[in-house]
Amino acid sequence: MQSVAQAVERLRQLAAAEPLATLAQRFAEAGHELALVGGPVRDAFLGRPVNDLDLTTDAHPDEIIRIVRPISTAHWDIGREFGTIGAQFGTETVEITTYRSDEYDAESRKPVVAFGDTLEGDLTRRDFTMNAMALRLPSLTLVDPTGGLDDLLAGRLRTPIAPERSFSDDPLRMMRAVRFAAQLGAEVDEAALTAIRGMLDRLAIVSAERVRDELVKLLSTDTPRRGLELMVDTGLAAIVLPELPALRLEVDEHAHHKDVYEHSLTVLDQAIDLERSRSSVPDAPPDVVLRLAALLHDIGKPATKKVEAGGAVTFHHHDLVGAKLARKRLTALRFDRDTIKQVSRLVELHLRFFGYSDAKWTDSGVRRYVRDADALLERLHILTRADVTTRNARKAARLHGAYQELEDRIAVLAEQEELAAIRPDLDGERIMQLLGIRPGPVVGEAYRFLLETRLDEGPLGDEEAERRLREWYAARSD
Repeated sequence: MQSVAQAVERLRQLAAAEPLATLAQRFAEAGHELALVGGPVRDAFLGRPVNDLDLTTDAHPDEIIRIVRPISTAHWDIGREFGTIGAQFGTETVEITTYRSDEYDAESRKPVVAFGDTLEGDLTRRDFTMNAMALRLPSLTLVDPTGGLDDLLAGRLRTPIAPERSFSDDPLRMMRAVRFAAQLGAEVDEAALTAIRGMLDRLAIVSAERVRDELVKLLSTDTPRRGLELMVDTGLAAIVLPELPALRLEVDEHAHHKDVYEHSLTVLDQAIDLERSRSSVPDAPPDVVLRLAALLHDIGKPATKKVEAGGAVTFHHHDLVGAKLARKRLTALRFDRDTIKQVSRLVELHLRFFGYSDAKWTDSGVRRYVRDADALLERLHILTRADVTTRNARKAARLHGAYQELEDRIAVLAEQEELAAIRPDLDGERIMQLLGIRPGPVVGEAYRFLLETRLDEGPLGDEEAERRLREWYAARSD
């Protein structure tokens, strides 16, 4: 948190720079108000980078376009229905929105758009008081009708109006509350928490796509665990991601199995730390696929839990069951196909390593591990390492050592064999040419035979591969 004086100076410099300086001048000349609003103002006080320039005005969309068209390098009106016009100024992008006073209908997923007349009225319809501050341009007057600065300084997340009214107007704000709690380290106001617990059914009117986007934003924060815990504690998770609270399995008095819920959150924490430390790209965007896999990797355990004779608890095949559950949940949340495929595959593969720690694999086993992981190999490295949460220091050291050995062996084989792109020594065209056959199922069978041979033995070379292929075909034809 910066001091108020530092934040004001930062906002002054931002307003004096382009494109805000020119925009403020042009709107004033046209007889319209203009203010920097929401996140940029909040982040200036928090000392966070100001990446988005969100502006609000009393001008309606047609007038906004008339003002920005001559001075922008591009503009677009995809948000015109909601009063928002986007514009590009060199490398800077801004969004300018007409004052709003709309609210959501009781049964609708979309707001009934109504333009407002005043900045203060616009601010009171926003989600939280710390996001309901604005800086008038060019006068540099801070407008804070709901006490947002006091709440920001106190680390308190509070709605500008009664939380029941605010969350009814836009139920997704309940999800935003837990996301901002994680992102900004703020405490959610008790009245807001009470309202969330009593209004969970209202979230049903929000589209799955909007819920998904908010979940992704939460997982993309530096410390999503806090928000996820709030989702579980308030009941939001039971609606959005019911597999998460289901992980809170009853732990018997003899502790025959670990707390799967706490373990999963710890795996997420550790995966994020490893994601950062192992990345070769500075300021790389959060790896949402990895984070989803870390959070969901054990969701198959509740369905596969079994108490064996003697009290031992087992979760046989929870990796396969978990992969199916992950696929089902992410599909319901309208994730894209690639994300669904990658997350479910990581969940399916997350136990594969643990046999290695008991008995070293052959080179063939290592090749198959790489082949099965394919483009997900680095993510699987991170997920598997993060999955070690035992408090037994000796066991943890043994597992970490074993995985490091596996990674080292993969690196050596990769250097020798181009392991990341394992293919048979002969391609489909060469197979058809050698066997004198046309495209069809036999070509696929031959390809798979050569691939399995390559995985077992390493590169054969063209001459040996051709000999093996002819032998295989002759035996097949007998």
